[in-house]
Amino acid sequence: MMADTSNEDDQSMAMMQLQLQRSLKWLDDVTNGIIGYELESRSLAGLQVIEARTGFLRCNFIVPLLASDINGNWHVGAIATIIDNVGGAAIYSTGHYLKVTVNFNITYYSTAKIQDEVEIEAKVKGNKGKLTSIAVEVRNKSNGGRLIASAAQWTAANDYRSPQPQSQAKL
Repeated sequence: MMADTSNEDDQSMAMMQLQLQRSLKWLDDVTNGIIGYELESRSLAGLQVIEARTGFLRCNFIVPLLASDINGNWHVGAIATIIDNVGGAAIYSTGHYLKVTVNFNITYYSTAKIQDEVEIEAKVKGNKGKLTSIAVEVRNKSNGGRLIASAAQWTAANDYRSPQPQSQAKL
């Protein structure tokens, strides 16, 4: 009986590791423009995952010129994009599908300049039915870890399947 439990634990750990790898591949594909939109790949260009566990991601990022505003600050839209995608990858690491964002709140405290190094940390906080809660913090490593933004995000499982066309009989 003890061997069965150990085997189940091993299988569960293997499945969790596989899902974590899927989520990292998804984030890498978005970052490199293989999937998603050009805006996402421009906003995420150069993102590096430095720590990854189920439900947790920590990334480093150097703010590029393409993600800045006219004053040389990291554009708030680019910050929101990176928060949404890193948070999405952390959530994806806990399940077998991506979820739809249903509530997304970001508080901005400061900014970063072009070529500043920032750290993005995303943690899944909990699940309630089909809903998942996540918290994301962005800190400027170039100035001692000053908080740039914090976000709270709720996502929902999307089980929608588009209807299949019905074949029509010819008369």
